[in-house]
Amino acid sequence: MFVPSILLKQLYTHGSLTKTEDGLSFMLKNRLKDASLKELKWIALDGEKISDDKITLQVGSDTLLSVDELNRAGETPFDLKQIITVHLKLDEQASPEKRKIGISFVASPFGKLKFEVEDNITTPKSRGGHIPRDNFDDYGEKIIKTRQQYFEQQSGGKVDHVGKYSIDPQALKGNIEHFIGVAQVPMGIAGPINIDGEYAKGEFTVPLATTEGTLVASYNRGMKLLNMSGGVKATVVDDAMQRAPVFVFPDARGARDFAKWVQENIETIRGEAEATSSVAKLTYVDTYLSNKFAFLRFNYRTGDAAGQNMVGRATFAACGWILDHYEGIENFYLESNFATDKKASQINIMRTRGKRVTAEATIKREHLLSVMRVDPKQIDYHGRVAGVGSFLSGVNNTGLHSPNGITAMFIATGQDVANVSESSAAMMYSELTEEGDLYLSITIPSLIVATYGGGTGIGTQRECLELLGCYGRDKVYKFAEIVASVVLAGEISLASAISSSDWVSSHEEYGRNR
Repeated sequence: MFVPSILLKQLYTHGSLTKTEDGLSFMLKNRLKDASLKELKWIALDGEKISDDKITLQVGSDTLLSVDELNRAGETPFDLKQIITVHLKLDEQASPEKRKIGISFVASPFGKLKFEVEDNITTPKSRGGHIPRDNFDDYGEKIIKTRQQYFEQQSGGKVDHVGKYSIDPQALKGNIEHFIGVAQVPMGIAGPINIDGEYAKGEFTVPLATTEGTLVASYNRGMKLLNMSGGVKATVVDDAMQRAPVFVFPDARGARDFAKWVQENIETIRGEAEATSSVAKLTYVDTYLSNKFAFLRFNYRTGDAAGQNMVGRATFAACGWILDHYEGIENFYLESNFATDKKASQINIMRTRGKRVTAEATIKREHLLSVMRVDPKQIDYHGRVAGVGSFLSGVNNTGLHSPNGITAMFIATGQDVANVSESSAAMMYSELTEEGDLYLSITIPSLIVATYGGGTGIGTQRECLELLGCYGRDKVYKFAEIVASVVLAGEISLASAISSSDWVSSHEEYGRNR
């Protein structure tokens, strides 16, 4: 199995080359896929191979193997994210000068592998990072308690509520480092809301985690109004997740020629990217040229996962193949800031990042008057006035507060909350029908959600997704339609409150204005 050199070097944990009492040590971490070590060929320092009897590998908390023991075992598990610490009996001094570390080994399913990296020797004290951790069981009760005590000593306070949790810390690997406990956020429910989606059909009661007074009540009021007029129609219209590397050339012609070569070899590049995942599918690659730079925007489908890590890994593998097969590249960065990960941007509004989803409804005039005490004409006129304010401010959202509902749902269901920065973009549209009713529609162009992977499988988060019928595979479009429908309920509720001047009085009664 071909492994690009740039990807292979990621097995080495940079900054881990450390002087110990017995010599040196460094760490290897499997960042590829589940594997097994079959044979260690050699390890070298500055080109000089180290004698096997000076090498020991720590493959578990209580398991040390010599090179001979490792090779005679035939297969030693080296699972994804597993750490192996290599101990070398060498008398070397700490120094800021870079040293070359080479390693050659045989692993299944990859075959014979070899790479060389550079790192400098440090001492444990100079490396900093004194927070207690255990390389082999960092989610065990003992190390968690040790970190809690460390935090108390450092802060002079007491870990009480934070240390009370119902989840299994061992299930948090890949979700949190230096775990000490949980942050509890109050949760309420709103609804039910009636949704006519292609994936979400029927009534849904929605969990909202927030500390903002009036938020749950406001969304609940909006849902009631929408239900009276037949509910919400929701539609997912696009799906894409990106990673955007940049390649640097001596001049603009080099960048131009490279862009042409990429398109000519797109099928091979697609194969290298998709080989890293059973889920990620590379749909297309956009090329943007500027100065002597070639920006490539890799676009993927990522199934029910949000997919940022997935597409990062896939793109890294594809770029590794490119770097090994195209001459003339002066420099390369896996992310150029063109995917605008965790940042709002115009390109993602236009081209989609995550799910592009629209929720729409026609609200009867009599229902607006009876529930919200506002005429459709008032809301429509206010929307046009607010459109001018949106233009003047340069905001990425012509609606009122869609991130409120999105954030509350994200916290409740284990989404990556920082994705609200991109998911905050929205285009609100309204019009009066010939009957005098109000048609209302909102499009969220970059809603980044998941129903599988990430934080969705943790305790309360998984529970909330299950209560919505949205946990697991083939559920992400359903969840996206529910989120968009909830957003629409919040928009009509707040729009009505502002148009009828109820906004401040509601906060006085239910919120923080005391």
